[in-house]
Amino acid sequence: MPLLFLNERSWTTRCDEARADAAMAEFVEAVRAVAKEDREETALVSEAGLDSLEIVEGYPVRKWIGSSPKNRVRWQRLRALQNRSPVRCVYPTPDAASGLEYSHDGEAALGLGAAHFMEGIAVSLPVAPEWHTHNVTLDRSELVEIGDGSLEFQHDTVDVRHISTLPDVDEHRPWIRESSLVRAATGRQIWERRADLYPNLQFLSRIEDQLSGLDSRWIMPVRHSLGRLDATAEAWDPAAMPEPEWQSKVTPEGETRKRVCRFEDFDGALATFHLHARFTPGAGRIHFRLIGAEGKIRIAHIGSKIRPDL
Repeated sequence: MPLLFLNERSWTTRCDEARADAAMAEFVEAVRAVAKEDREETALVSEAGLDSLEIVEGYPVRKWIGSSPKNRVRWQRLRALQNRSPVRCVYPTPDAASGLEYSHDGEAALGLGAAHFMEGIAVSLPVAPEWHTHNVTLDRSELVEIGDGSLEFQHDTVDVRHISTLPDVDEHRPWIRESSLVRAATGRQIWERRADLYPNLQFLSRIEDQLSGLDSRWIMPVRHSLGRLDATAEAWDPAAMPEPEWQSKVTPEGETRKRVCRFEDFDGALATFHLHARFTPGAGRIHFRLIGAEGKIRIAHIGSKIRPDL
């Protein structure tokens, strides 16, 4: 199911009702265009129900619906899409994003952040010029475990796919079509679709059981971490550099812990997979090693921090 997340910051702004009507017409047209591209039922996700929102200041959705027959038809078309609220109802678990904070221009951005976290698309009402764009940059703060086991927030910027008008949909149309074929909502689906999702990663057979039994809180963090590793490998030229430029925080295990990071490789011999990326909540780890001859990254462990007795 493709997820469209309502950017609440684009609503309840200031403009006249005529401009609001025109913006809603563009909004409905863009959302419906996304739905037509996907093979599954499209969901429009908002923190509050759509019929309880104000389009712009002093102009609620219910008033807009009753203001003209055309708006009533547009509302019926919008209602044909599944509306889900609140935002956390589409997360793997309600607290799945508890260690993440997203902001835009210094203000909390719930819908925009959810679109990034769930690998969906943010949708805005095209009133203000800042929402006439097909990507929006967000500031992200992520609670991560550092070397000594304590937690701290790390800050970076991320881009989220975004639409408000039909030209934005055109920009994302190839991604919408492709993602409908490889979308993974469970750990088992990540395993089954790994070749399409992560063409630059290789997975030991033991990963099948780990992904099939993956904690639901970890589905999106694991997808994000694997995606960053795949992008890292794709950009890596082993002939030019022995180690890639990491697109996420990657650290090696110390000498005393390398012995717990040895796994049977494809050739049946033991190999050390001591490089690892981290994910939360909890002490999530992805252990891997570089395959320089192929320009690939080989994954040996996805799950909790490896203990000496495992």
